[in-house]
Amino acid sequence: MRPANIFFMAFVAVLTLAWLLADSLWPEPFTYFSFRHVFVQYSGVIAMGVMSLAMILALRPKWLETRLNGLDKMYRLHKWLGITALVMATLHWWWARGTKWMVGWGWLDKPARGGPRPEETLGTLEAALRSQRGLAETVGEWGFYAFAILLVLALIKRFPYRLFSKAHRFIPPLYLLMVFHTVVLMEFDYWLQPVGILMALLLAGGTVASVYSLTGRIGAVRRSTATVDRLTRYPSLQALEISAVVDNHWPGHAAGQFAFVTSDRREGAHPFTIASGWDPQQRRVVFITKALGDYTSRLPEELREGMTLEIEGPYGCFDFRDDRPRQVWIGAGIGITPFVARMKELAAEPGDKPVDLFHVTSDTDPEAMAKLRADAAAAGIRLHLIISPRDGRLDADRLRSLVPDWQQASVWFCGPAGFGQQLRRGLTALGYPASRFHQELFQMR
Repeated sequence: MRPANIFFMAFVAVLTLAWLLADSLWPEPFTYFSFRHVFVQYSGVIAMGVMSLAMILALRPKWLETRLNGLDKMYRLHKWLGITALVMATLHWWWARGTKWMVGWGWLDKPARGGPRPEETLGTLEAALRSQRGLAETVGEWGFYAFAILLVLALIKRFPYRLFSKAHRFIPPLYLLMVFHTVVLMEFDYWLQPVGILMALLLAGGTVASVYSLTGRIGAVRRSTATVDRLTRYPSLQALEISAVVDNHWPGHAAGQFAFVTSDRREGAHPFTIASGWDPQQRRVVFITKALGDYTSRLPEELREGMTLEIEGPYGCFDFRDDRPRQVWIGAGIGITPFVARMKELAAEPGDKPVDLFHVTSDTDPEAMAKLRADAAAAGIRLHLIISPRDGRLDADRLRSLVPDWQQASVWFCGPAGFGQQLRRGLTALGYPASRFHQELFQMR
């Protein structure tokens, strides 16, 4: 099981266990309204807990990136935390608000109150929080509506990345409103128990992350500037090679890593895989982009030599390190980029493992293919060029026929997620260990 999946399940389990130490989903006596009360508390704790962790992950913490096997895996976890928060917040909203509607419709009879708690028995802090309950409920309800809309938009792939990035900027202030909602409405007795201590830490971390986001400080310590010194266009591939010289803040990078690149502050940062090895004397980074959306389609016209870029990174753990005697690389389309970088490294410092590189593409360009062949020859890599309209698709059976000792190799894949999943399933069906299949997800939303 992947580290990010284990982390997600363990986090929800720990948060649930902490809550169960303070309360129960089987109250006595068990009635609709007694269950509603505890479930609203539980769903609120889970929703805000996972939302807080998602905010913390948005800081792109380096110490956690290595433990989750890369920022791409961290962003997938961030996405699933957001989905979990949306589901739990929806259930929380329905049991809180829907119950009031059902009472109004006459579907439920509201039980008689046992009498108000004497104010003199409340501590000063608890009384102060209780005085804000009406405001906190209103803030929570309208904050939920806005939060749900933003998360649904984030999940719609057709929603342009530029608009997604701008819409996502509203989440930190909404989160801060939900912190107020949580602090006021969570059971006061929870705060001195494990669930309260855990929630306090998570809310504090999420608040710090929100402030960093609102002030534009996320990733600030890993930012460098770079000057574009060469642009190479491959029209038939709809691809652009960008070469830039970075300043002294850039720490260097390894093959397989990527960076967030900003050429237009109105557009914001976009992630691009680095297609070059690192030479501290030349201090050059190369990116290869393909016209896959509005922004990447405009880049060939908007970029020019001498232009300054802002680069944040490097990120990623797609680093080709393993203990297998052989490697198989599969780069589909623009997914060839990390392998180009690794071949540059191997040309400078040869490795001791035989490597088969499969480049699967539907389009070709003579100049780009000549460079790829030259890189493979310089690195001592065995290149398999598969032009899909001519050669058909690459599948597990074809791979094992071309690499006789494929079972001893590790597989490194970068390309469309569906293609990678299909190859993984095909290989594992043949007895190949899934743990040896390394896939760069490279989906930031």
